[in-house]
Amino acid sequence: MIKIAPSILAADPLNLEKDIRVAEKAGCDWIHVDIMDAHFVPNLAYSVDTVRRLREITSLPLDVHLMMDHPETLLDAFLDAGASCLTIHAEIDSDIPGMLDKIRQRGRMAGIALKPNSPLTLLEPIIEQADLVLMMTVEPGFGGQKLDARVIGKIRSLKDSGYAGEIEADGGIREDNIEMLAANGLSVAVMGTALFRNSDMAACIERIHQMPAGQ
Repeated sequence: MIKIAPSILAADPLNLEKDIRVAEKAGCDWIHVDIMDAHFVPNLAYSVDTVRRLREITSLPLDVHLMMDHPETLLDAFLDAGASCLTIHAEIDSDIPGMLDKIRQRGRMAGIALKPNSPLTLLEPIIEQADLVLMMTVEPGFGGQKLDARVIGKIRSLKDSGYAGEIEADGGIREDNIEMLAANGLSVAVMGTALFRNSDMAACIERIHQMPAGQ
């Protein structure tokens, strides 16, 4: 079954708890939280306090994506706040293996993310330390973009390489393209506007859950 992780970046910021409750009731599997530092990406979003508060109101796994140049400065803070999975980017100039090890030592899932234009070879030195690979299917920073179909081939290549962890994608994913992603190895779908602006989120999630995952 494909796991569905609604991205709160597309939720109503003035009614975030209400939207989380709607997503829970609709049957989503994880909650996806994008943290942006306005340096690694040209946008600013959410904080340690957001994750802490989300942990208080939901028992669902919190899938926290750190779009940051220096995530090491807040790694422990996000883990202490209740992140279930913490994902950092392969493109940053930092001790990525050390951070992935720390996340795992704290008993959480360690994720590594890749921008659309970044080659899969960036993952080679660290892939064994990653419980999850997040393939960005849009240039990270803003919601509502169109899926970059070039990334589908990279998802297929990662799956064919024998990688056994979760393969997640984020950006422009909708009900009319998710089956194609799943057919190429996707196991976790981050969805924003396609869910939070859907008149029947529960029916949409149910249909996606019936699709085979990670083929």
